[in-house]
Amino acid sequence: MIRRSSLNGDERHLRLREIGLERGIAMRNQMFTGLQPSGDGLHIGNYLSAVKGVLALQETHDCILCVVDYHAITVPYEPGALRGRTLTPATEYLSAGVDPDRVTLVVQSDLPEHVELAWLLGCLMPLPKLEQLPTYKDKKARYGSPRFGLLAYPILMASDIMIYKADTVPVGKDQLPHIEFTREVVRKFNQTFGETFPEPQARLNEGAYVPSLTGNGAMSKSDGKGNIDLADDPETIRGKLARAVTDPARGRRSDPGEPTRCPIYAIHACFTPQAMLDEVAGGCRTATIGCLDCKRILADQMIDELAPIQARRAELIAHPETVRGVLAQGAATCRPRARETLREVRQRMGID
Repeated sequence: MIRRSSLNGDERHLRLREIGLERGIAMRNQMFTGLQPSGDGLHIGNYLSAVKGVLALQETHDCILCVVDYHAITVPYEPGALRGRTLTPATEYLSAGVDPDRVTLVVQSDLPEHVELAWLLGCLMPLPKLEQLPTYKDKKARYGSPRFGLLAYPILMASDIMIYKADTVPVGKDQLPHIEFTREVVRKFNQTFGETFPEPQARLNEGAYVPSLTGNGAMSKSDGKGNIDLADDPETIRGKLARAVTDPARGRRSDPGEPTRCPIYAIHACFTPQAMLDEVAGGCRTATIGCLDCKRILADQMIDELAPIQARRAELIAHPETVRGVLAQGAATCRPRARETLREVRQRMGID
């Protein structure tokens, strides 16, 4: 009979860390995050949530950053385009300041252990749980008859996190249901086969929700009209912001507005120093500045912050072998950890 602990998942993980410290073992928190190689590159929504989340955590956590190309094939795609896009997320993370000496970057398909663990975990979870997740419902409505891969997407995502026993996952708000699902998978496995995995915690960053320039939901790769990409030059950034929607109450420049209703102000909060941000808010409420003035201020702040990132990005694009080397080293680093977790899971499930 399998012995079960009376502690919940988070308490168990804390106790494991205490035991490690008692034995003189330095245990850092484990962070995992993944990004699909879709679209032409990262936009500022990715930068403000996923990238800055990694930058904040690389000082205190053992971080794994994964290009999740298996997730990208759950919907219709072009094979040739996928191959070309695999390097893009890693290139842009590195250009944004992610340090490969402190963060492990890896491509999901270089580690088939992710898929084997996903199958093993999938055998535990009831089908209705998978069908209830928002991502499945959304993509089913968008693409019609769903594929098995789309249905199994949350299981593979759980596997990505669990195979490294990660306890911290930086995400945007739209991914919170998937992290909660992963926690359910962890609880189910631990209750059935014994204490094995920590329950991961979602980490929401200040810029985790970045509105689309169209005013419709969050900035996303599926809506190219509402994005500002990290690779956009200053002229493109200014043009996109000039066309962006603002507070609907400001039909004329003399109309006072409310910054909390304005998508542009929400983006301002991620790029603009607080003192200047307060001036923008006050000017909006008193109609002493217009929306175009507000957008020009944001454009200046955004262009200044993105300039060094774009310079590093151009250098890495000119030398793709540098990025490939970082990813190859990442696979070599992750492989023993993934295999050890899989060995433990197979043993607990009675396969080995």
